[in-house]
This record gives sequence, C-alpha cells and structure tokens, in this order.
Amino acid sequence: MLIKSTSSHHPTESDLTPESVYQDRRLILKGLGLGAAGLGASLAFPAQASLLDLFKEKAPSIPEGKPLKVTPAARPEGLVLTPYDKATTHNNFYELGTDKGDPARNAHYLKPEPWTLKVGGEVDKPFTLDVWDMINKGPLEERIYRLRCVEAWSMVLPWTGISLASLIKQAAPNSRAKFVAFETLYDPKQLPGQGSSLGGGIDYPYVEGLRIDEAMHPLAFLAVGLYGKTLPGQNGAPIRLVVPWKYGFKSIKSIVSIKLVEEMPPTTWNLLASNEYGFYANVNPQVDHPRWSQASERFIGEGGIFGAKRQPTLMFNGYGDEVASLYQGMDLRKWY
Repeated sequence: MLIKSTSSHHPTESDLTPESVYQDRRLILKGLGLGAAGLGASLAFPAQASLLDLFKEKAPSIPEGKPLKVTPAARPEGLVLTPYDKATTHNNFYELGTDKGDPARNAHYLKPEPWTLKVGGEVDKPFTLDVWDMINKGPLEERIYRLRCVEAWSMVLPWTGISLASLIKQAAPNSRAKFVAFETLYDPKQLPGQGSSLGGGIDYPYVEGLRIDEAMHPLAFLAVGLYGKTLPGQNGAPIRLVVPWKYGFKSIKSIVSIKLVEEMPPTTWNLLASNEYGFYANVNPQVDHPRWSQASERFIGEGGIFGAKRQPTLMFNGYGDEVASLYQGMDLRKWY
C-alpha cells in the first residue's frame, strides 16, 4: 500500500548554498566536552582536499541486503528518490560513530539476525516478536516518505515494513496507555559507540517516544527494508521507526523494545539538550533551531551529498493535511 502524497507535498528545488559546519549536532557534544577525539579527527582535513573527495575516499562498499516480498509502490509525481548509495553512506547513527560515513564503515559490527522485539507495558496482551519471522512471512508494504533531518538536510526514501498501529493493536493497549516508549539495542560489542568516545558520550541506550495517537496514526511506520531489500545496519537494521512528519532523530533505529506507558517517556536528544530538541520534534519551518534556520533544507539526491539542492521546508514535512489535527489547539512554538 502506498500512502500517496498530495500536490502540496511536492517541494520545488532551487540553487544550493551548502550548510555550514556549525549546523552539525556533533557541536553539542563538543560543547558538553563529549566526543572531542572523534570531532577533532573529523576536522583534520588537508587544506587542498575537498569534503567530497575525502568522503569518496572513505566511502565503504555497502553489502546487498536480502530481497523482500513486497510490491514496489508507484513513485509519486514530483518526488525524486535519494539514490541508494547516498541513503546508505550519509547517516546519523551515533552508536556506530558521529561522522556521517561512520555508520556505514562500522555497520559490520551489528548482527541483526536473529532479532526479537518485546512489546509490553500498559497492554493486555504483551508479546515478543521474532522480527525475522515477520520479515520472511510478510506481507510487507512499501511507503515512499520524505525524511527531514533536524540538521537541515533531507532525503526521499522507499521504506518497506508494517504500520506501527498494527503492531500496537496486537498488544491490546489498556486505558492507561497514553504514550509509546521505544528503546534501541544496548550492546557495545555490536554498537561500539555505546562503549567509547566513538558515540559522542551519549547516555545509551537510545530512547524515543510518541504520544499514543501519534503512534496509531496511519503514517507511523516500522521499517524493515529500504529499496526492496532488508535494512543495512547503518540505517537501523533490522527494524526501525519512521515518523515522516517529525525530524529524523525521532525515527529510532535497531529497536528491541516498544512499551506503552502512562507518562511521557524520556527521549535521548531531549535529555541531552532540552532547549534544542523537544519531545514532539515536528518539522516546522517557522521554528528555528537555536543555532540555525529550519526554513529550508538540502535535498540529497543525484547531485550528491555536498552538491545537494536547496528547497523550502514544508510544515510537518509536507504531511500537514494528514497530521495537523493531532495538534489542534497546541502552540507549536512552545511544544516543539
């Protein structure tokens, strides 16, 4: 099933001005005295070398994933897909390193098979899901979604998976279930950033959360694949959250626990810098990050990572027609 985009979702691209280095969230870690070794190494470029040249030299080969049983969705008119090689070598997954190319280089540490996902908390029917059993049996669907990073870059990606609501319904939430809490695998052997400065000193495991009505929304998705194949480690194998109207850091990777809870759960980036990263994290071009504008973004497409096109950022990442009603009456400048 394809969640189709309306014409209001189709951005118009204009000329690029590259984002400056200060927009990288690694500077938060530097400001907190965290991850200094990794950051220093990333800035030690020869004067004559361009960032693109260095990235190409370091770019790893990406192993092919397993083909999935899914019928590809029709490509929506006006949306250009980000190429697979860009989608798998330009990633934020600090458990595998804070530089954009680190997750691809270090993804071989992650062993995503076998994998179980526990679903519990305020539910009548808690269960443990064999993720690979679900992947192999299907049926799975493809969703083509925009991905908007809080760092002001974006992609368009074809995810394969299941609706989050379908999984939650299996657990039969009770009346106390007001929020949904997510947790990433904690295993420094598989995710070496969790046990070293490679991961910037964040307090792991990574945790995220949604209000239950957000989690039950038809657009909320659990992805197990990308481009019709199983997820690479750097993209959050074997199962990750995708919430397309929110900034990318909400889409937690390599999930091992989904728990329905009564109180708003803690979330990693809000704990680290609450003045910069709110619980809701809805894409909003009218609310700037304290250190950069959110009014526009670099779209990473065929032109490459450092030759990306700039385009206007859309409210709710272009999904306002579907999700704006979730926040009716809320001051979205306060509840950012």
